[in-house]
Order: sequence, then C-alpha cells, then structure tokens
Amino acid sequence: MNWFAQISALTGFNLRTLPQRKGSAAAAAAGIAGVVAVLVGVLSIGQGFREAMTVNGSEDTAIVLRTGADTEMTSILMRDSIDIIEDAPGTIRNEGKALVSPELFVIINLPKKTTGTDANIAMRGVEAAAFGVRPEVKIVEGRMFGWGRNEVIVGRGAQLEFRGLDSGSVLELGQSGWTVVGIFEAGGGLVESEIWADATVLAPAYRRGSSYQVAIARLASAGSFQTFKDALTADPRLNVKVVRESEFYAEQSQLIYLLITGLGTLIATLMALGAVFGALNTMYTAVASRAKEIATLKALGFGASPVVVSILIESLFLAAVGGAIGAGLAWLAFDGYRAATMNWQSFSQIAFAFQVDGRLLLNGILYAMLIGFFGGLFPAIRAARMPVAAALREG
Repeated sequence: MNWFAQISALTGFNLRTLPQRKGSAAAAAAGIAGVVAVLVGVLSIGQGFREAMTVNGSEDTAIVLRTGADTEMTSILMRDSIDIIEDAPGTIRNEGKALVSPELFVIINLPKKTTGTDANIAMRGVEAAAFGVRPEVKIVEGRMFGWGRNEVIVGRGAQLEFRGLDSGSVLELGQSGWTVVGIFEAGGGLVESEIWADATVLAPAYRRGSSYQVAIARLASAGSFQTFKDALTADPRLNVKVVRESEFYAEQSQLIYLLITGLGTLIATLMALGAVFGALNTMYTAVASRAKEIATLKALGFGASPVVVSILIESLFLAAVGGAIGAGLAWLAFDGYRAATMNWQSFSQIAFAFQVDGRLLLNGILYAMLIGFFGGLFPAIRAARMPVAAALREG
C-alpha cells in the first residue's frame, strides 16, 4: 500500500471513530470556537473603527492645516489664509470659484443614550462648499439647515449615540438654542458622528471671529495634489501643511486601531494556549484509547509518518469545525453592532459599527487551524513512536 493510500485509510478510520469520542471532541472544538469568537469579535471593533475613520478618505481631496498641527483641534487658519488657499492651482472650480471648504471645529458635551453621562461630540461649522467637497453627505430625514439660522443637521451615528438629537429637538448650547432640522448619513464615515451648522452662525456663538480650523479642498484629480501642495507650502504668506484626506484619516485611526488589535490578539493568544492544552488532552486521550488499534495497524504494515499525518488531519478537522462555529457566532453577534469610542486625536466620541468581513472570518479559521496543528502534533508523534508490543499489551 502506498503512502497516500495509507494516510487516506487511516484518516477515514480516525474520522469514523469520532462519534465514539464525541464528548472530548466536542470539548476541543468548543474551546477553539470560543477563542475564534473572541478574536474575531475584538478585531471587528478595530476594523469597524478604522473603516469609519477612512471610508470617506479620498486621494483627490486635500486637507490644509496650520504647520505643526496634527489634528483640527490644534490648527487655526484665518480668513485671509482661506482666500489664498482658494486661489491655489489644482482645485476643482465651479463658476470660477474653487471647491474649498473652510470649517470650524467645536467640542460640546451631550448625554449618551446608554449611560446618561456626558461625553464630547464634535460640532462642525461649514459653508456651502462643504457639501461639494463631501458628496457622500446626504440628508435622509428632515431638511437642510437654513443658512444664517440657529439650526443644525446631525449625523446618523451621533443621533443613535446621544440624547436630544432627534429631528425637532432643541439643543441649548451656551446662550443659544439650536434646532435639529435634519439627519444625514455619509456612508458610515467619520462625519456621521458630528453635528453640522452654518459656520457664520457658529463662529460668533463661540467667539471664533473670522478663524477656522481646517480647509478641505476637492482637487481636479489625485495627480493635482503635488501642484496644490507646492503652491501653498511655497507661499510666504502662509504657514500651512497639506496632506491627502486618505492619509490624514488613516493616521488619525492608527493609535486606537493598534491598541484594540494588540489587546485583542493578546487576549486571544492567552485563550489559545488554553485551547491548545484542550486539544492536546483530546488527542492524547484519543491516542491512548486507540493504542491497540494503532499498534495493530502498524503491525499490518502502516508506516509511522502516515499515522502522524492522519492524527494531525483529525486534529485540524476538529479545529476547522470549531473555528467555523466560532467565526459564525462572531459574525452573528458582532457584525453591524453599533458602539462609540473616544477619538484621542480630537477628544470627541466616534460612533461606528463593528465590522466582520470575509478576510477576518478567514483569519479566525486559520488561527483555529494553527491551534489544531499544535494540539495534534505531539500526540501524533507519540502515537508514531509507540512500540507495537507495548501498545498491544495496554488496556
């Protein structure tokens, strides 16, 4: 009998006897399923947060900040600087006017729906160009705020996370009341966690004068970025830095993404050690209970390496079943689940949805297979090395 035929025969034999060991096999698969569910669940948090931060990031959109500023919170641009930015080459122009959106960024406090405790939320003052720069922003409930009025529109994520942001509600901020007249969505992106108002009304309410935090420019093409950047950074009247929108938001999400994925991987690794020991126990028990059978097969001419491979295949099969169950449970429990966390760059809450995609599910199953491999390797080697005469005397 050739090598592959031996492996096939032994593997079929091992799998057919699984029902006789269903208790220990189910325990091993369940342990691995738990590890995969936790791993996929935690990593879906980081993936969902990064998606919310970067989904609307575009290669043909540029963000202009004051030199040295890493976030909108630490940047300031005066009106005369905005005028210079609007005259720079490389932007899309509509009726001779550049598609550049100067924006204010204010942090306010509102109570969260889940806990009732106050948390920070971003309030953004915009001009009409903001809706050309961000075409993904769509009013889905109510209407657009009136220019020159104390009215706001609220992102869907902010509305779901905070109290008092439904259409018709009035926000008491400072000495003024702001009426919520509409809800907008933006493909699940970052701005869905914000409140938008007319910049010319918001600025005096917060004593910002003619200053802004950021200017966002829609470029004629992704290739126009360098022309736009060089024109601004070389202008002696300006003191600005220019970055692509996609790069800016990717950098903003990096810290929390690494923190979440790092902690998630650490937790899953610790759990995986327990699952490996569970798999070891299951496979050692299987080998011990079938010592005579394995010895008989070896006496009939089956080689040591087919025995090792067949036991590894059994262990990998149990791991794959457990991994698939764990991945499926994680997808059912976590995909689309909405939550919010602090964006440490802006010190405001970011609402996002956990995201469990095919790549994350595949990685979870591969992680399970890795556990199964190490859980079956040493019992397989023990079975292969077991002397025939000693094994026949056992039991």
